[in-house]
Amino acid sequence: MDKKVVLITGGSSGIGKSVGQYLTANGFTVYGTTRNTSKYPDFDAFELIELDVKLPEIVNKAVQLVIEKEGRLDVLINNAGVGITGPIEETPHEEILSVFDTNFNGPIHMMKAVLPQMRKQGGGLIINTTSIAGYMGLPFRGYYSATKGALNIVTESLRMETRKFGISITNLAPGDFATNIAAGRYHAPVIKGSAYEADYQKSLDLMDEHVDAGGDPLLVAKKVLKIIQSKKPKVNYPVGEFTQRLSLVLKRLLPARLYEKLLLNHYKL
Repeated sequence: MDKKVVLITGGSSGIGKSVGQYLTANGFTVYGTTRNTSKYPDFDAFELIELDVKLPEIVNKAVQLVIEKEGRLDVLINNAGVGITGPIEETPHEEILSVFDTNFNGPIHMMKAVLPQMRKQGGGLIINTTSIAGYMGLPFRGYYSATKGALNIVTESLRMETRKFGISITNLAPGDFATNIAAGRYHAPVIKGSAYEADYQKSLDLMDEHVDAGGDPLLVAKKVLKIIQSKKPKVNYPVGEFTQRLSLVLKRLLPARLYEKLLLNHYKL
């Protein structure tokens, strides 16, 4: 069989770039996407296509381009995403809509675009990059957690709907990794005199520390290869430090109020 063809959204940097480089080195034909290819004139890790996941028409054109060039599309990795922080009460509503448009609607546009081809060729794999944060409500990251949690649930539904077509769909949930996500994250302003001012600023400082001390994205790339090579991919694949993965176990086992207390202590609230 020819090399498997992989399409990665948000492939120009961070986790997406690491995954693309690793898969290319392991014999896959990789296409990555970015909103503006002119920003990466010297990018040569794999082929970059211009695509904004928020625009269905552009999504469809980019997917068809790959199919026309390769004759197939075996793996879609929905990696493009943006961060958002802020108090639930004070985050501008237009920013809430924007983050859902990228993190939730975007992957849905991508999946709708690739599913007909995967059915036609008798199989395929979709990996949705969610987040460990998507399994719990986190203080001052509630909207980000909500976008990833929503994608997680849709993935669970869609994998059952498409199972008979030979298509596998799974969630890949990273913890904190050393990427540029903090630089592109929308921060609701810290409002002087706000009831949330001190706690929100404290949480922002802690979040930046976690990203700066994050793990190597290569760990995510290795997990992606493992998923692709699996005959029957699982529903969920958390990847991150032991304590981050442990938080998912504790979420299932502990009473809700006790788990909430652990989070409050962690965020020093």
